[in-house]
Amino acid sequence: METITDSQIAAFLQQYFLPFTRIGALLLTMPVIGTRVVPARVRIIAAFLLTLMVVPLLPPLQVTPSLSLATGILILHELLIGVALGFGFQVVFQIFVLAGQYLAMKMGLGFASMNDPTNGVQTTVLSQFYLVMLTMVFIAVNGHLLLIELLLQSFQTLPPSHFSFTREQAFQVVNLGGWMFASALVMTLPVMTSLLVVNIAFGVMSRAAPQLNIFAIGFPFTLICGMFLVWLGFATFEMHFEEYMAEGFLFARELLRLQ
Repeated sequence: METITDSQIAAFLQQYFLPFTRIGALLLTMPVIGTRVVPARVRIIAAFLLTLMVVPLLPPLQVTPSLSLATGILILHELLIGVALGFGFQVVFQIFVLAGQYLAMKMGLGFASMNDPTNGVQTTVLSQFYLVMLTMVFIAVNGHLLLIELLLQSFQTLPPSHFSFTREQAFQVVNLGGWMFASALVMTLPVMTSLLVVNIAFGVMSRAAPQLNIFAIGFPFTLICGMFLVWLGFATFEMHFEEYMAEGFLFARELLRLQ
């Protein structure tokens, strides 16, 4: 009768647990699937099913003691890959949310806020509108499937136990914050500049005719102009979506060392 040793059980568990950690970390942090709208149980089941499909294609892993520092470091590396990849695309989504915040504050809609069910925070109505529209376009072009495909390809270039998170990669992830603010500002700059000209015009009017109630006239006029300019800006929404998504996938390929 063939007996199963402890080392064989450890090797079997590591063969499945390390890929499951990387896939699960991505599904817990990526846009759309990683939001509160999708239950955690569904994400865990999806990660488990993807792991069952990926593991047979991987070479045997190096066996390490289950309760050891080496195994903990391997698990941490797998978590870093999935979290960094999901965080990178969360930053892409936050560009549009931040752009909506900029426009709402400039138009006077900063007080019109609502609860964001995907993240559980308060955002302006305009930010929520941008986020919903971006989510629908992202799903329509199968962006979530492309992101999962990149992660599955990473098991060929970065198999478990063969990854080290370098300082350059850490700075690359940190620099995404500056890129997010700059991209959101570039996206909203035409509308914000136009509203600045409108506010300057009302300032001149208030100096030329002090008896006019500029606050009563300026607020609705600025709001109407802002909504009209936002409507005109939808013509460039596709261009910004393609540009920022291309940057996001470029970051993912560099992180996963895909050619």
